[in-house]
Amino acid sequence: MPTAHRAHAGARVYTGGIRRSTKYFTGKTHAKLVGMSSATPQHPRPEARPQPRGGQHGRRRGQRPGRRLPIAGVLRLGRPSDIWFKPALSVIAAVAPPNLILLALGRLDLAMYTMAGSLCALYAHNRPYAARARVLAWVVLGMTAGLAVALLAASLTSDAVALVTVGALLAAAQKALCAAPRLGPPANVVLTFISSAALFTPQTLGQVPGHLGLALAAGAWAWLIGMAPGLLRPHGPERRATAHALNAAAAHAATDGPRDGHARTRAAAAAAVHAAWQTLLVARATENRRALERLVVRAEIALAAPADTDPKRLRDWARDLRGTGPVPHPGDLVDDDELLGVDAELATGRPPLWLRLGPFAPIAARTALGCALAGYASLAVGVGRPYWALVTAASLYQANITLTWSRGVQRVVGNLVGVLAFAALVPLAHLTQAALVLICLALNFGAEALISRNYWLGSVCVTPMALLITEFAQVQDSGRLITERLADTLVGAVVGFVAAVAVTNRRAGDRLGHALTAAERARERAARLLAEPRPAPGALESARRGLAAALVDLRATADAASGEWWQRALPEERVVAAEQCGHRTLAATVRRQGLLLDRDASTGAEDVRR
Repeated sequence: MPTAHRAHAGARVYTGGIRRSTKYFTGKTHAKLVGMSSATPQHPRPEARPQPRGGQHGRRRGQRPGRRLPIAGVLRLGRPSDIWFKPALSVIAAVAPPNLILLALGRLDLAMYTMAGSLCALYAHNRPYAARARVLAWVVLGMTAGLAVALLAASLTSDAVALVTVGALLAAAQKALCAAPRLGPPANVVLTFISSAALFTPQTLGQVPGHLGLALAAGAWAWLIGMAPGLLRPHGPERRATAHALNAAAAHAATDGPRDGHARTRAAAAAAVHAAWQTLLVARATENRRALERLVVRAEIALAAPADTDPKRLRDWARDLRGTGPVPHPGDLVDDDELLGVDAELATGRPPLWLRLGPFAPIAARTALGCALAGYASLAVGVGRPYWALVTAASLYQANITLTWSRGVQRVVGNLVGVLAFAALVPLAHLTQAALVLICLALNFGAEALISRNYWLGSVCVTPMALLITEFAQVQDSGRLITERLADTLVGAVVGFVAAVAVTNRRAGDRLGHALTAAERARERAARLLAEPRPAPGALESARRGLAAALVDLRATADAASGEWWQRALPEERVVAAEQCGHRTLAATVRRQGLLLDRDASTGAEDVRR
């Protein structure tokens, strides 16, 4: 089932650490950042400065190191997500009632339409409830719109080539519209799975309104499921994000220099602090949010000056955020009005959606081409369900080619193991329709429980679930299902990756130049304010926040660009220098603002020089 198509929720993130060599350009950061809140501030990007050829700031054209596709670590299991149980329980609560009602009515053949709405319960679990209400509503409407296009196409033509073409265009649109606002997991692939399957479900025009009504009704139920936890813990998402930032900052402060994973922990802490700010940006303006902002500021300070920070104090605050008790107050910030700049950041607004779609044009083009070619290839080899190949291709496309390759390996391995699981479960599922429904529910829960550890592990549950769902209408030939699933998986993975290589993304290098220039200008602004005897109220805090955001954006952009092929040499040394100088300036602003806790401050200058 498509729940496993999400980005690896437990992936470690590298954002903003000081790099001593270019080996850290791994391309692994961007995938996590694009799954963050849709409220991530979009800073205007100035024109990139000309890149030097060779010398201090970059390699000469043609001197890029050879590209190697990663194998080691692609299948390694990570830590489960802190909130893995939330989507797992939500999807069960959203899917079970409609399916059981249809089972009682003897109409399991309609389950595909109710599941289209029920699967919307997978989204937005990391967002404050006010923002979650809006996001879930848009997801339900988007799911219904894609389903409507697919059902209309299916009712108007039975030409498989035309249907594959419609499916590929829908997949590309869904990819761009989910990536631009940073919808987060499971992103576009659930939408693509539903619309692609509907394309190959026989329809008449008269049936379409009723089927869409079922999807909307189930979507409304999924919306209620997604919002229900807010009745018990209305500030839960904000508290979790803040606690995660505090724990990550404490882990960074507890390291002892580069040999003790200093750069790695700084990267993780920067990502956690960034995510916490994005969560607070979309929360309601309350005293509770104000108190959480103070704690995130403290985590931000620990990130800038870890040697002057008490890790135990940060962990104590994080522990106090569990449950529904009062939010702890640091009590040591100089001036709340100067420090807390969320209101000002909200006032800046965001660019319109059509402007944010621009950077995702290459990935959308890859999706359209890859899905179309995968579907056509599936038809050419005579597979009866070309939408499986189409969805496989759609699930591959990540922030760059390197991540796309990794996802392809995970997809193939997970599907191979998954068909074995299907072969073991199908005799039990054939006993009764009730057994079929219950097994699918259990697999749905298993997919959500395992997907955050690695994509392939979640696919082990997704594959048998997708195969069993085809039997809701009537019993299928199990051997044929297994053969077609394996064929479509291999066709979709191979053709999809070839399309990713064929469609270049040269804009990635341009965006890195823009991000680098923005980070350098943000550092220069902070340095100018540091040189002033008395900066304007709030100016230094604004500069510090802007520099921190620019460094996070720089690392994410550099990692994404480094995983692309067929582009000019990247200014790797210049990026390293910008990060080093930026973090030194951040530490200097913290000391200038007098934000350090009572601890031996003599170690601070030593840490900044690392």
